[in-house]
Amino acid sequence: WLGAYDIINEPNWGFESQDDRNGCNEQTNVPLKKLMVDITNVIREVDKNHIIIIEGNCWGNNYNGILPLWDNNTVISFHKYWNFNDQASVQKFVDIRKQYNAPVWLGESGENSNVWFRDAIHRMEENSIGWAWWPLKKLGYNNPLEVKVPANYQKILDYWSKKGEKPTTDEAFQGMMQLAENLKLENCIYHPDVIDAMFRQIRTNEVIPYKNYIMKMGLIIPAVDYDLGRNGFAYFDRDTANYWVSTGKGGEGNRGHTYRNDGVDIKGNEGEYYVDHFETGEWLQYTVNVKNKGKHELTITVSAKNGAELTIAVAGQTFSIAVPAGDSWVTLGAGMVKFNRGMNIVRVEVRSGELRMKNIRVQ
Repeated sequence: WLGAYDIINEPNWGFESQDDRNGCNEQTNVPLKKLMVDITNVIREVDKNHIIIIEGNCWGNNYNGILPLWDNNTVISFHKYWNFNDQASVQKFVDIRKQYNAPVWLGESGENSNVWFRDAIHRMEENSIGWAWWPLKKLGYNNPLEVKVPANYQKILDYWSKKGEKPTTDEAFQGMMQLAENLKLENCIYHPDVIDAMFRQIRTNEVIPYKNYIMKMGLIIPAVDYDLGRNGFAYFDRDTANYWVSTGKGGEGNRGHTYRNDGVDIKGNEGEYYVDHFETGEWLQYTVNVKNKGKHELTITVSAKNGAELTIAVAGQTFSIAVPAGDSWVTLGAGMVKFNRGMNIVRVEVRSGELRMKNIRVQ
């Protein structure tokens, strides 16, 4: 059950300059290297078999002065967050691996959108670099498993951040105990879109249904259940990930921070989710399984504060719909739409304006 010794996680220290808070500009890293060498020697007194994992300064990325290695069973680990996923982002460690003939490993990454996850993992595997993810489960939607936030635990968070009153002792205790219960695997919210991006999408551009929608009278497809696949294949959104380390500017992907982790903006709560900030040029794709071809009435429920224009494309047909200005939901018809037997693609695209979208109905 012992895999390796990771000596110290994410060293962040400017030894040469106190102004270098995270050690990113450190040129020698003398104290850090000495610490890791000393710990390695102590480990080797009792264990000569298992791997030693080292991490450079500056969140594991600054190896100035640390190399060459002092132990022949060592893995060089680095961490990767919020930067571009081009070859330049990993080339430094590809070069280190070649120069020192030692394995490198992406020891920690995550905290972003599905687009970023897919591209980062694809880049690692393209370069034969193993990877580990942060984390499997946590509070928040952008990971495989989401831990539900108990109401009384939220009171603690609000109090700590000066947004609410101090909870009672009983409330705080109940909130902590419920949080522990929610952490159990079986009580977490599973996000299939995250898993799909991390494992299937890195090897294929194929689009698959998010859920199995079979044609029937009164079929309702929630807008948030668009197909699974890459941006530009299953959907298209303009803001798909956070690259602030590379750009100096923030980005979010899903600005609603719920339900799915693509670039598509989703708001609402359980049972009442909808697509928000659906903007000019963006589109969503849905797959419907039709057993018998025929014509069906298709309607869409949307809202556009300042009005908008959209199109719905099905089986070679394109229908244009004008969305009137207003804050309330409206249900608009595309008329009688022909569906072919088998899998039919329904694509909704915003031609102009910005809108919210709740669902598509087929009668």
